[in-house]
Amino acid sequence: MPADPPHSAATSQRSTTSPPPSGSGASAIEVRRSARRRRTVSAYREGDRTVVLIPARMSEAEEKRWVTVMLDKLAAQESRRVLGDTELAERAERLSAHYFDGRARPKSVRWVTNQNTRWGSCTPAEGSIRLSHRLQGMPEYVVDYVLLHELAHLLVPGHGPRFWRLLEAYPRTERARGYLEGVVAAERLPHLPAAHDE
Repeated sequence: MPADPPHSAATSQRSTTSPPPSGSGASAIEVRRSARRRRTVSAYREGDRTVVLIPARMSEAEEKRWVTVMLDKLAAQESRRVLGDTELAERAERLSAHYFDGRARPKSVRWVTNQNTRWGSCTPAEGSIRLSHRLQGMPEYVVDYVLLHELAHLLVPGHGPRFWRLLEAYPRTERARGYLEGVVAAERLPHLPAAHDE
């Protein structure tokens, strides 16, 4: 089912808002039931909330299932959108403002193609942050974590307790680290030769 743009609110019969499942990327989910809608389900982002449009006759179990499906679909669409260097710098600025009270102020934030063993790097003396191009296409919360990790180095150079305390403010730190560890582990798996039909 496609993630559609908003439909007229006049077609809504009932609307419910709930907190998101962990890691969904939005602060709330609003489910709008419509008597006019027969089979289709669609979803879109509206500010910091996700709106899911479903047929009025759908059961609560179907609603739950479709909300999960549509959140995954939206996340996949968003992860395919590649941020440019300007957008990456703007994102770093927003993350610094939200999690570090704007104290981490990089002079430059950009993608690089020469980091194949690290996800990101920071040179505090220059105020520069570089993210590996390998992050492009990964979920937004993973890119945000790596950006925050490098922003934290502008405030605390090493990886001591003060550094990790800074990152505790980001609720998806452990999930993002697990994702990146999974990527690294998958890269180390032996590649089996493709099966050929005889």
